[in-house]
Amino acid sequence: MPVWAYELAESLLSSDLPRRWSHSLGVAGKARTLASTLGPDAKLLESAAVLHDVGYSPRIASIGTGFHPLDGARFLRVEGVDERVVRLVAHHSCALLEAEERGLRHELEAEFPLEEPHLVDALIYCDMTTTPDGTPTTTPDRISEIVGRYGSDSIVGRFIRRAEPEIDAAARRVESRLLRIGTTA
Repeated sequence: MPVWAYELAESLLSSDLPRRWSHSLGVAGKARTLASTLGPDAKLLESAAVLHDVGYSPRIASIGTGFHPLDGARFLRVEGVDERVVRLVAHHSCALLEAEERGLRHELEAEFPLEEPHLVDALIYCDMTTTPDGTPTTTPDRISEIVGRYGSDSIVGRFIRRAEPEIDAAARRVESRLLRIGTTA
């Protein structure tokens, strides 16, 4: 377990955003279930999973763009976090599509190259199969929950509907890898 990542995420989320902290812990727990498919990248994914939403922290959001993947990645880079973790946070759960909705796609792409596809898929899977309270769910239910929370005409609502096919495809690719090695998440 990457203790440093948990401690950093906890310091940024647990007091001000306890539900977001619960979600992050659930996403990290889901990442641990994928360890057998990731080999040496397992701890990297777990670190990114627990840190993926730190950009929501008031400490970071108050000085950022308002786009949590970009704000969180910039903060983590300044903190000296491994660049691969930073890139996963920057691009988690189809962030490029939301960045496009916000007029920030160029910034995100220019500052943070994409990480390896199997890790991008794995983080999408972990995030999009975990409820805001940190419990397991399905990708369709998670997408419906997001649209319900933000509204279908909001930036997030529009983005998540656009991202839905890729989210579903990423989840299927991860589940297929799990089946091939005989593990379930």
